[in-house]
Parts: sequence; structure tokens; C-alpha cells
Amino acid sequence: MDRLSSLAPEVAALQDGRPWPLGANVGPDGVNFAVVSAQATAIELCLFDATGRHETSRQRLPARSGDVWHGLLPGAAAGLLYGYRASGPWQPELGLRFNAHKLLLDPWAREIVGDFDWSGAHGGARAEAPQEPDRRDNGGDALKARVVAAEPPAGASRPRAADDELLVYELHVRGFTRCMPQVPQGLRGTYLGLASEPAIAHLKRLGVNAVQLLPVQQAIDEQHLVRHGLRNYWGYNTIGFFCPSPRYATRPDGASARSEFRSMVQALHAAGIEVMLDVVYNHTPEADERGPTLSWRGLDNTSWYRLPPDRKAGYENHSGCGNTLDLRQPRAIQLVLDSLRYWVQQMGVDGFRFDLAPVLGRGDQGFDRRHAFFTALQQDPVLAGVRLIAEPWDIGPGGWQLGQFPAGWLEWNDRFRDTARAFWLGGDCTRGELARRLCGSADIFQARGRRPLESVNYVTSHDGFTLKDLVSYDLRHNEANQEGNRDGHGHNLSWNCGWEGPTEDPGVLSRRARLQRALLATVLLGQGTPMLAAGSEMGHSQRGNNNAYCQDNEISWLDWSQADHDLLRFVAHVSAVRRRRLPLGPRWYNGLPDARGRPDLTWWRRTGEPLDAGHWSNRMSRIFGATIARPGRPGPALLLLVNARETDADFLLPAGRWQLEVDSAEPHGWRDWAVDGGQRVPLRARSLLLLAEDADPDAP
Repeated sequence: MDRLSSLAPEVAALQDGRPWPLGANVGPDGVNFAVVSAQATAIELCLFDATGRHETSRQRLPARSGDVWHGLLPGAAAGLLYGYRASGPWQPELGLRFNAHKLLLDPWAREIVGDFDWSGAHGGARAEAPQEPDRRDNGGDALKARVVAAEPPAGASRPRAADDELLVYELHVRGFTRCMPQVPQGLRGTYLGLASEPAIAHLKRLGVNAVQLLPVQQAIDEQHLVRHGLRNYWGYNTIGFFCPSPRYATRPDGASARSEFRSMVQALHAAGIEVMLDVVYNHTPEADERGPTLSWRGLDNTSWYRLPPDRKAGYENHSGCGNTLDLRQPRAIQLVLDSLRYWVQQMGVDGFRFDLAPVLGRGDQGFDRRHAFFTALQQDPVLAGVRLIAEPWDIGPGGWQLGQFPAGWLEWNDRFRDTARAFWLGGDCTRGELARRLCGSADIFQARGRRPLESVNYVTSHDGFTLKDLVSYDLRHNEANQEGNRDGHGHNLSWNCGWEGPTEDPGVLSRRARLQRALLATVLLGQGTPMLAAGSEMGHSQRGNNNAYCQDNEISWLDWSQADHDLLRFVAHVSAVRRRRLPLGPRWYNGLPDARGRPDLTWWRRTGEPLDAGHWSNRMSRIFGATIARPGRPGPALLLLVNARETDADFLLPAGRWQLEVDSAEPHGWRDWAVDGGQRVPLRARSLLLLAEDADPDAP
């Protein structure tokens, strides 16, 4: 026992315990604590009273197995509040930043207690002399972990949509239902709000069978946001990789968050909807060398972070957030894998979208699709079958890696996003470029042995303009972020349709409505996996803010009272057509004829002539068509016609009789219309048509 143990005589002496599993785990003999540090000289376990303000016991972990320090506290049970103090050399020039004056959070914590206060003494180094340690004790103010009892596994019954039927809907747990009037007031903006009947009914109406939740792992707000009275609304600043955020529970505590998160997953699963999480394993909230010492930095800085070989007092910053987790290190890989398994096994999650995913595959020489992390995922018996989605870029050298992830991964396709925007909104684009994006971005994915469905097609996401703002603003309007409107992207490929922001001009409003429908139809009818950003189907605006990460207010929350019901009906209709027709299937097309002489894909000029190489690269024309045959698949041939010009045009149809399926010029997306081939038909400005061949049932 040390000097503090005598303050709490009921605390027994630590026994050796065992080095696995990591974290604090309750067993029949007490609680086993195990934490990683390769270079510490000692690790102390600190216990706190129920308030978390007063340290009641401090003991050294008595045993070390390799780089794991461990000890068993006999008779202990769930509910204890604890943290660690790590002793070791303070040599920033060598990357070593041990400071036993700082209480450290367990990286494997299952519940985090306390509200982080930036005014506390959390810096490992002195602000005025960064080469010297800050010797002020922060124990009372630091975040603590609570020991949690073992949790039962999630239910075994899970929905699994066919890959070619997947429709992903990206949403924020709070923003989706915060203003939804049909949801009970006390549930709005919570896990249970998302689990409510009105919320699920909306998703079902759209044909959504997978939700992708913006980060729900517990996060903290950056210091500059707190200073301005803002918060990190999106949540890309994770502090608890095993902890559902209490912000989205009806009661702000960890137990409620876990219970209500599981209830939400169960409700969505019962409705046939998969649950995927946006996860942030590329950095931590400790930021750069001037940031706070919260956990990883104090436990073993060199084992967790990428440090420049020639400047180990600093950090490689491929995340843009000050530091980069080093997945060359086995324990860093273990942290990520253990966290992912926890969310799958205990919380019922079906898949993950990895923020700045190239960080996860960075070796000594840059990104490597054969990285140990990808290999570990592929062979893991729990994780091998879950859906994996990459945001395939970071800000480090060679950071854009679209198409380079291992087979089976889905990837956000920013080339699809930018091409669709440019083509429809008057940017620099050709018919050939849009055709490639419509056909699964074969130039990117097929050449690397990937499947068409591994391209996640979208035109808007949480990051950037909303769909309505994309056609309402030429310029960003981020003044509410209090950064002088300097933050956010300046190059958005947007078009305000003739007026910046809100207007009552009927011509401008009509043009904006038509363009929104054309862009949504392009996503839903293209080859790949479509993704919709929440609110794009109802005309949600962020008032021109294209970086609303810090706006936990009416700027970001969906305003259901202003929903565009025509647009809702349009999206529901096109989604249903996609499920019924699947215009471009899950295989690559080659344009070659089958045994009956019918090509699987034929491209047309408006004159009825096939498109040739010269036509594809014409940057002036925005009109083309495609006949999509169905070899080996049920259903009629389909005809897609596109006119992104400002004026109406006509199109000479190929032979056959054609029945309309989608007309994006119509507010609801459909009209009762059939026409014979060989005729010139009107193709309205900035719209697309999808028609199905009315085949002769007696034809062979």
C-alpha cells in the first residue's frame, strides 16, 4: 500500500492478475486491470470517490507481461471510478512524454465519467516552456473510467440486404429527430428518437435499408470551439472508442447510453435496417505537442502516434487534427480491432465507415493495401463479414486513395460526386466522364479487380453543402462558425441558379427543384451503392454553411416543418424503381453483343446514332442516352436519357415500345406515358428519363 491507500482501508492490495483482456474486467475474484505501455517505468492505478473529484487510493500495478501492466483488485466490482498515472522519462526530443502528475484515461474504458474542462491543468508540458513538464496535478478535473460489468452479446438476428439492393442513409442521431414533431418531445434527438416509429417510417418510405450514423463514440469538444460557445456537433474527436455518447441518451450517463443504443439497434433491425457507424481511428483529441495529455500520450507517446523521425518532439499530422494514430504498432491495431468487435458483438452494429481511412493503411512508405490492419480485419472471425466503408483520403502525402482499398471494401467516390455536380450544374465536364461515373467508375474500380458496388455514389454528405444549398449558393456562408468565413471548402461545384440564397423568384425555385431531382436520380439510378445525406430528400438547408461541424442548433437540425413533400415523394418513387429495375446491375458491362446480337450497353446521341470517341469528349454537349440490356437477368431492357442543358431538346428513340419509369422533370418523378421507338420525343431541360421496354411476352 502507498500513501493514498491508507485513506481507503477497505481497498485490498493489488495482486498480479493477468495481462488479458485489456481494460478493466470484472471477474469472480474482483476486477482485473490491464493497460499497455512499452516504455513506462511504473503504472499506478488510482481510484476515486463517487464524485470523481477525490482520489481515494493509489497503487502500482504489480505485474508486467511484455508491454502490458496488470493487477487484480480482490473483491472489487463494477462501479469503481479509476484512472492511471504513468512514470517514465520526460524527453520530448525522443518522443517520451511521461508525467505522473497527469491522470490518464484507460484507452479501453467502457464508460467515461466527467465533463472535460479545458481550464484544468491537462497539459503535459508547460505552455510557457514546452520542453519542461507541467507539474500541476489534474486528478480532480480529469476524465475517469468507470468499471462496467460484463455485457451480454447483442441479438443474433440481423438484417442483411443484398449488396445490389443496399441504400445507405447518412444521418446525425440528434439532428435527424431533434425537430421531428411526431416523435415524443423527450425522445427527440436521441437514440430512442431514431428508434421511434415515425423516424423508422420515414426511412422505410424512402426504401432505406442501412443507416450510417455520424460518430456516436464519445467525443470531446475542441478548445477553440468551447472558447466561442460552440461544440463539435459532428463528433469527429473521439475520446472513448468503446463508449456510446451520453449526449444522445435521454439521461446523460454511460449506462443509459449503452442501453438506449442497443434498443435503437434492435428497433432498426426489426424494421430490416442495418446500422453502420462512422468511426474515427485516425487521431485522438490530444492534438499536437501543445495539446492536452489525456490518455495515449501519457501512457506511451511513441507507441501510439506517428512521430517525424527527425523531430520526435512533434507529430505527423495526416488527419489535420494535430496527430495521427500509428497503426504500424500492434497495440494500435489491437485497440481498433477490439473496439470494432465490441460494437459488433455487444452493441449489434453491422458495419463501419472509416473516417480518413488511408491513415489505417499507412506503413513506412505510405499507403499499403496489404497493410497488417487490413489483413487482420480480413481474417477476423467477428469482423470478416461486416460492411466496411472507406473515406479513401487523408491529408498526408499520397492521401487520395480512391479504388486502392482491398477487395470487399466500399469507398466513398468523390469522383462521382464532383462529376455529377459539374455535369448538372454547368461545370467543366463531358458526357464521357458522367457515363463512367454512372457505370460504377470502371476506370477506377474495374481496373483494380474491384466490383461496381464497391463505389459509394453520392452528391452530398454531412461535409459540405446540403443538396438544397448546392443549388442555392455559389459561395460558402460560414460566419456562424466564428472563423471569419475562412473555414470549409471554397471549391464546391455549386450553382445558385441565378440568385444567392433564399428567393421567391418562381423561375429560380423551379430550376433549383429540377436540379435537385436530377442529382438525386443520378445517385439512385447509377451503378454502385447509393448514399443519401439525411435531409437531401426534403430540401434541408444549412443557410449556405458548408462546414456545419460546430452547429448543434437549427442550422444543422432537420426542419421537418419546412419539408419539401414533392421531393420526398420523388425520392421514394425513384428508390422504388431502383429496387424493382436495378438499372445497372452488379456486374461490369462491356458493350459487346450476346449470342442474339444484343449488346449489354449501347450509348446514343440524340439523333439516334451511336456515340463515338469524338462525341464522348465534346465538352459542349450535355445530352446522351443509353440502352441497358438484361442478359441473364429478369426484366425488360431499359433506356436512360439525359439532358443537362438549359433548354429542352428532342431525342430519337431506338426501336421498341417504351414505358416511362422516371421523369425527373416531374415533381413526383412520374407520369403515365408510353411511346414507340423511332420517334422523336421531348427531353426537358436539366432532367433525365428512365424508360422500360414494353416487351412482347410471346417473344423468344
